[in-house]
Amino acid sequence: MKRLLAPTALLLSLATLTLSGQEAAQQKKKKPAEKSRPASITWVNELPAGKELPPNTTHHTFTSAAAGGIDVGYCLYLPPGYDENPDARYPVIYNLHGNGGNEFHSFEDIAVLHEGILAGKWPPMIVALPNGGTSTFYKDSWDGKFPIETMFITEFIPHIDATYRTIASRAGRCIEGFSMGGRGSLRLAMKYPDLFCSLFCQAGNVPATLQNFDEADDWHEVIGGFLGPDRPNYEANDAFRLLEKNLDQIRGKLRIQIACGTKDGGHLPTIRNFHQHLIDHDVDHTYLELEGLGHQRTLMIERLKPIWFDYHVESLRRAAAGK
Repeated sequence: MKRLLAPTALLLSLATLTLSGQEAAQQKKKKPAEKSRPASITWVNELPAGKELPPNTTHHTFTSAAAGGIDVGYCLYLPPGYDENPDARYPVIYNLHGNGGNEFHSFEDIAVLHEGILAGKWPPMIVALPNGGTSTFYKDSWDGKFPIETMFITEFIPHIDATYRTIASRAGRCIEGFSMGGRGSLRLAMKYPDLFCSLFCQAGNVPATLQNFDEADDWHEVIGGFLGPDRPNYEANDAFRLLEKNLDQIRGKLRIQIACGTKDGGHLPTIRNFHQHLIDHDVDHTYLELEGLGHQRTLMIERLKPIWFDYHVESLRRAAAGK
C-alpha cells in the first residue's frame, strides 16, 4: 500500500493520495464498532482550575429556545484591533470540541492564531468555541433532549452574527474541529454547505451512519441509540449520503481539508473511506496523513503550526473574490 505522508511544511495534493480500487474496497468492508459515552451536557461550564483563557478570549452565554430557553456557554476570541476599528468586519472560524469537552477548548489553536495575527502572518479573524456536550456528535437526538445541531445552526451562528461584527455570509465562515469536533464539522459542512466556505476536519472519523444502522442487530448499538429507531434519521445524518445529496453546492464551492495520523487506528479507516468517496465524486480537496501520529491534537497542531490556518485563509480569500 502506498504510504501517505505529510511533513510539517507540506500540504499533500489530492492527486498523490488516490487509493487503489482494491484497497478502497477492502477498507469499505471494515465497519469499526461505534463506541460512545451516554450523551450528556452541562450547558454552562466554569473555567477549569489552573487553566487560563487565551489572550483576547472571553466567556459568554446565549439563550437557546431549542434547548428550552436555557443559557448555553461559549468562548469567543476577538482579534487585535477589533475595538479600535469599529467599522471593520471579520470572518469567523467555528471550532468544535471533541468528546467530553465543552466551551473551554482549543486554546492552543487560539494561541497559534493570535501569534500569527500579531506577526502579520494571518489576517484578523474571530474564533467561536461552542459547547456541544458529550457524545452528541453535534446531532439532534431523536428524543429532543439534545438539540445540538439545531442550536448550533439556527441559534448560535445567528447569535454570533448579531452580537459581533462578523462577515455574516458563507464567504466569512469556516468550520473545523478535532475528533468528535472534526466528525461534527464535516457532517455539518456536508449538510449545510451554503453556510461555510472552508472545512478543516482534524482526525474526525466519518462513519457510514446509514450502513451501520442497516447492519446493526439493534438500533441502540449505533452511537448509543442517539438517532433513534427510524432509518430516515440515519440517512439524513450520514456524511456520505449528504455529500451525494448536496454535491452541486459542495463541488468547487466548499473547500475541504482533512488530516489524520497514520497511527490513529480508531479514526483513520473511515477517514480514508470518505477521502475515497470525495475522489469518486470528483470533489477536489486536500488530504493529509501525518506519519507516526496517533489521536493527538496538540501534537498535530505542533507539526502543522506554520500552516495551521493557511487553508482557511486561502478559502476566505477565494470566497471574497467570488471563486
